[in-house]
Formats: sequence, structure tokens, C-alpha cells
Amino acid sequence: MVARLKRLLPALVALISAGMAPEAGAAIEVTDVAGRTITLEEPARRIVLGEGRFLAALGILDRERPLSRVVGMLNEFKRLDLAGYASFARRFPEIDDVPVFGQTSEASVSVEKIIALAPDVAVFGVRGHGPGKRSDHVIRVMEAAGVAIVFVDFRIDPLVNTPASIEVLGRVLGREQQAAAFVAFYRAQLEKVAKGLSDFSGERPTVLLEALVGLREECCFTMADGMMGRFVDFAGGHNIAKDVVPGIAGDLNLEYVLSTQPDFYIGTAIGSAAGAEKKPERIILGADVDAETARASLRRALARRGIETLDAAKPGRAFAIWHHFYNSPLNVYAVQAMAKWLHPERFPDLDPDATLKTLFRRFQPYPLSGTYAIGLE
Repeated sequence: MVARLKRLLPALVALISAGMAPEAGAAIEVTDVAGRTITLEEPARRIVLGEGRFLAALGILDRERPLSRVVGMLNEFKRLDLAGYASFARRFPEIDDVPVFGQTSEASVSVEKIIALAPDVAVFGVRGHGPGKRSDHVIRVMEAAGVAIVFVDFRIDPLVNTPASIEVLGRVLGREQQAAAFVAFYRAQLEKVAKGLSDFSGERPTVLLEALVGLREECCFTMADGMMGRFVDFAGGHNIAKDVVPGIAGDLNLEYVLSTQPDFYIGTAIGSAAGAEKKPERIILGADVDAETARASLRRALARRGIETLDAAKPGRAFAIWHHFYNSPLNVYAVQAMAKWLHPERFPDLDPDATLKTLFRRFQPYPLSGTYAIGLE
């Protein structure tokens, strides 16, 4: 009997292994950044993106085929960052064939179109241009149709939720290894800033963070407790908006700005090389923008009425950053750039440009081109 069992042992092992095969495809349980637990039978195969700019996150997880599972998305990527969209399209022209179910706002979203695309997972931002965690009707209708909803966040609490969001998406897509590689790099780069400021006990330099420069004539729309406002905090600055603007973003009165006389000016750039002639009042940064074009646009922005009288409107104290870092998993570059601007003596060896090059080389599906931050000098 024992001899017979020994002869049967290899076959029994094979049967047991075969019986365990479904374990490899066992249910995936994920808790997203909104604290919701989602259970999937397998990694997502058909996904829709509540914002097209989430493609940067998919590029981190699947550099060769970031669009392979995308069956629909919001159209804000093309509408708000045409140069970035064009960079993506040069390598992946099939992006133009991805169905869109809305333009640049939640109000434009057609839930019926989303459901007709038959996704198994929808990736939504906690808050942003598309549906968010407060979109009760959208959530209810989609879940009733069998679509799992996963929330990510690169916008509200970006420095905490960027690595968490990539880990969530890595689980959802079955790309945990790629997610882990990015998160390790991201945290190491953020730690360089934290370490450089760990023993800083002096007075933080004050910063005017003017957002969407040139979108309207008057000054100054800003970000306070959220989005890039968090970057200023982490980089060792004091954002003057936090003293008077409640919540995430709002307006600063020009008279208040002039009376405060911040130590530094940082404007966010929504202009592009293609739109430079039509929108010369905007700061120009991003894909395909050369440094001199970017610097010239910053000079024009600083020459506006009132702004030109700021003590910070001078070389070494006035800078600009690409606006879309406010909603990008590559935001650690912006944090490093700000830290280098605000505390150059503490970061002699910090090289934000090298960080950005590495982010694109290792974690994006197309090569880096253009200028994403600039100063007057």
C-alpha cells in the first residue's frame, strides 16, 4: 500500500497543483484612497478613466501598452493639455480612437455612454474634472450595472495619495511589481527634500503661488490647502494664501499681495508653444517648449500691472512651474524644484531635472521633451 502511494505521489502533487491553479486568479480585494473596498475576480481588462490625464499613471504601470485596457475616458487631456496629449499620440496614435464620454467637467459626463462601453472598472479621481467620490448618482448607476469604481488622487492630498494611488492601480491591473518600483523611487526622491529640511528651524520664506496665470486678467487665483499648495509646504515655504483662503483654492486680492510682499513668486503655466501667439499673457511650459520661450513668457507675466511692483519679481525669486503637476503622479519633480528655489543653500546637490529625466526614462511611455520649470535667470 505504501509503495503504491509512493508511485501515485507525483500524480497527486500534480492534481493538487492543478486544483490550486484558481488561487493565482483568486479574487483581488483593493481598498482605494477613498477608503472603499472593491473586490475583483481578476485584474481589470476593460477600464474607463474619469480623467484622461490618468494615462500618466497607466504609463507608469505599462510603458509598452498603456492604452491596452482603456475603453473610454474624459476628453480633458486633449482639451486642457494639447501638447502633452500630442506627445502621447506620437507614440500611441490609437489614443484618438478611444471613445470619450465627456469633455472637461462632471456635468458633461454621459453615464449611459460609460455603461455602453462595458468596462469592468472605472478609475475616478476623488475630486477633479470628472466624477468624484461625491457623485452619488453616477456611482449608484454604474455599480448597479456591474462596474467597479476605484478612486485615486493626485490632486487633493497629492504627496500622500500619489504612491497610494499607484499601489491601488497596480493591484487593480495586476502590475504590482511596476507599481512598487515607482513608489520606491517616488518616496526616495521625496525623502531627499524632507531630509534637507529636517533640521531647519528658521522662518519659512513666504510664497505667492499664482495659478492659471493668464487665464483671466486680474490677479490672483491661487492654491491653498491642497494641490500645489501642499508642494510649497513640503518644500519649506509659507504659502501666503493659507492665511486668508479657506479650503483648496481661491482668490487673493492684489492689494493683499502687495501689502504682504512675499519673498518668492511662483506662477503655474497653462500656455503652450502652439498657443503662444494667441495667448501671450500665459506662462508657457510643457512639452515642446524651449527654455528661452518659457523664460520670456515668465517675464511677460511679471510685467503685469501690480505684479511688476512685487519685490519677488526679480531673478532668483521669481519662477514658474507646469500647471498640470497639480494632478500628476510625476509631482515629486515640482516639489524638488520648489525646494531648490526656496532653499538653495540646503540643496546644493539636489538635481530636479535629473529626477524628471529619470521619471520619464523609467516610468513614462514616451520620451521627455520640453521645459517644465523655469526661473528668470
